[in-house]
Amino acid sequence: MEVCVNKTEKADVVQALRDSLLTASSVVAASHVGMPVNTVNALRSEFRKQGVEYMVVKNTLVRIAVEGTEFEALGPLLKGSTALAFGHGDSPTPAKIVKKFASENDKFVIKGGFLPGEGLLDEKGVLQLSEMLSKDELRSKLLGVFQAVPAKFVRTINEAPSGFVRVLAARKDSLAA
Repeated sequence: MEVCVNKTEKADVVQALRDSLLTASSVVAASHVGMPVNTVNALRSEFRKQGVEYMVVKNTLVRIAVEGTEFEALGPLLKGSTALAFGHGDSPTPAKIVKKFASENDKFVIKGGFLPGEGLLDEKGVLQLSEMLSKDELRSKLLGVFQAVPAKFVRTINEAPSGFVRVLAARKDSLAA
């Protein structure tokens, strides 16, 4: 059964798609042709949990939506059935989800991606993006660095009196013997 969409509805879809793309921190293109519906729904659920938009849209509508933007570079990926994942927070998030899902499902194909300011990514680029640390992970590492310096300083300052006390205790023991 084919669903008829009038020009107004198409224009609304194109505008919504354009808005999502222009605010995206990263985009990953994939295909899930031949996969069971329940499996794809599980993927959609994981995307929602992580705050990532995931949608299958006609390639012609995507081409219209990206016209005149840096996202026009997505053109080569828009062949056959294409699903797009838009990350609006951490750039690596969609790539991490897609990588994990692709490793568990043979029929799931990563076509490529796009990073604003960087350009088009091939499958290897998406996999490299998935290895990047998220903002929270980077903050955690930076906080560890900030905490390590004062902690080491305090240990160093504490070592002088502790060492002196150990020397006195050793001297006391030697005199008592």
